[in-house]
Amino acid sequence: MNWKLGAVLMSLVVLSSCGDEEINIPKPPAYLRLELPDHTYTKYVDSCQYSFDLPSIYTVKNAPGNEQSMCHRRIELGPLNGTIYFRYWDMEEPLSYYVNYANDEIDQHKGKAIDIDDQLVIREKDNVYGILFQLEGDVATPFQFYLTDSTDRFVYGEVLFNMSPNYDSLKPTLDYLRKDLDQLLETFKWSQ
Repeated sequence: MNWKLGAVLMSLVVLSSCGDEEINIPKPPAYLRLELPDHTYTKYVDSCQYSFDLPSIYTVKNAPGNEQSMCHRRIELGPLNGTIYFRYWDMEEPLSYYVNYANDEIDQHKGKAIDIDDQLVIREKDNVYGILFQLEGDVATPFQFYLTDSTDRFVYGEVLFNMSPNYDSLKPTLDYLRKDLDQLLETFKWSQ
């Protein structure tokens, strides 16, 4: 009889555990939320004859290299954990040579890009012309741009982050950075 009583008690325990309790399902990994400051800018004036508004949380450093790259810069993105590689050339070749270089750099990422949006920059009064490319998807460089005066000077920039290119998790950072890039493009000027 003890085994019958044990079986009945065991059945009651099993049935009572099948109530309306919620089943815990593991959640997917989450990404840290960035608390980024408001956008504030200071004017950056470079010895290589250009200037633009620089976000206060970014710093500009000389890019390592030889004499050919003495006007190339690295703009460290601070809490965004990335860099804008900023290359400057005094044009010795026709403009098409430099534009083709920029387009070739963008073409390297077309395989991973879901979409590529471009924004023309035409500011005749400042003699500044160019394009900002935003590459959507899990690409290594989500933003690339070039600026030129069309005759003598050319600047090419690309953004790289120090992490895997997971577009969904980077989206808030990309939106924040886009405002800063728009400010750079709107305020970029050549010095004489």
